[in-house]
Amino acid sequence: MMIVFAAFLVLVAIGMPVAFAIGISGFLFFLTQELMLTIPVQVTLTQTQNFAMLAIPLFIFAGNALNETGLTSRLMSFASALTGHLRAGLAHVGVVTSFMMGGVTSSAIGDATMFSRILGPGMMARKYIPGFAAGVIGTSCIIVTMVPPGTGLILYGTLGEVSIGRLFAAGLVPGILMTLVLMAAISFTAKKHDYKPERPHREPVGTVVRTGFKSIWALLFPVILIAGLRFGYFTPSEAGAFAVAYAVIVGLLFYRELTWKGFKRALSNTVSDVGMIMILITLSGSWSYGLSWDRIPQQLMGFLLGITENPAAIMFILVTALLIAGMFMDSTVLILLLTTMLVPVAGGAGIDPIHFGIVMVLTLTLGLLTPPIGIVMLIVCSFFKTTIPEYFRESVYLFLAMAGLLVVIILVPGITTWLPNLIY
Repeated sequence: MMIVFAAFLVLVAIGMPVAFAIGISGFLFFLTQELMLTIPVQVTLTQTQNFAMLAIPLFIFAGNALNETGLTSRLMSFASALTGHLRAGLAHVGVVTSFMMGGVTSSAIGDATMFSRILGPGMMARKYIPGFAAGVIGTSCIIVTMVPPGTGLILYGTLGEVSIGRLFAAGLVPGILMTLVLMAAISFTAKKHDYKPERPHREPVGTVVRTGFKSIWALLFPVILIAGLRFGYFTPSEAGAFAVAYAVIVGLLFYRELTWKGFKRALSNTVSDVGMIMILITLSGSWSYGLSWDRIPQQLMGFLLGITENPAAIMFILVTALLIAGMFMDSTVLILLLTTMLVPVAGGAGIDPIHFGIVMVLTLTLGLLTPPIGIVMLIVCSFFKTTIPEYFRESVYLFLAMAGLLVVIILVPGITTWLPNLIY
């Protein structure tokens, strides 16, 4: 597998699309092992035969459809009513809206692009330092990966044979904590730079309730999904179909803003998104086969247990490696390549697979914020016309808050396992 990995790095370095780099380097494994060349074809096709994979295109389409129903503006109004009276109120609005939008978009990159356009001009008009504004949008959009139905959690659960329902429940508490620690970091920075509130005073409870009621269908979405999975009303794949029906019904009957043009746009965006993800999934099959053939998970587990048998220490070693990998490659690609290798390692070390899944997805997603090729970092820095050094300097408390929370989640597994154990 070392030759395969080296070939993959070379192909990526010369600019080949990641999906083809995975496929070509994976095929190279079968040449080096003198295996039958029909196997990589079979493995590639087998990747598409997993029934649970149906959840991925369905949830993606549901999110795109919900985006066409007018939910975004309603959630923004609700978040503004809740937090607009705080210093740097617009930044708090972005964080709270990102949490509430998790069940709608499930995409950190999509959120970074959308909120840069929606909140960016207002932040600049209020004299936010560009590096701070970029940091707020960048860090807050990571929250969506933890709120059901996060695509990263679905991929991890499908490939690692871990309960997707439990993963959905496990992500809620970390998502709430991320929201709170980022709001605390924003408040500290806002006081330091004397940023003013978005609103002159706290909104009356009645106003908050009214604006919240207008967003009720978005807020109920993750709750209904978890409840439906818990009580057996649908499987993860059927939950995806329910999500599509939910989005269409909300858009047509309740908000009445889902037009035929918007529906076609949602379909078009879904085809593009699903095509990208599925080609990665199919071509990664040869990698999974090679890892199993060479017994890489078992060798890695033996190596780590030779260093320490402490699950927390092993987790920190794995997280460090994932953080470094996340700096150079997209989180979706890494989840596809590493899940089948690391889930057995975590299990052998006594780490709960639900806990490990949340930590793994969160760690890899944080790589979107870091050099050299963090996609979210590049998006927000480009939009706010700021440099990467200023982006880090002005958002240092935001990054420290996220790093501190990751450490706490690693050391206290109950943060991720309490709610799934309570529900299931």
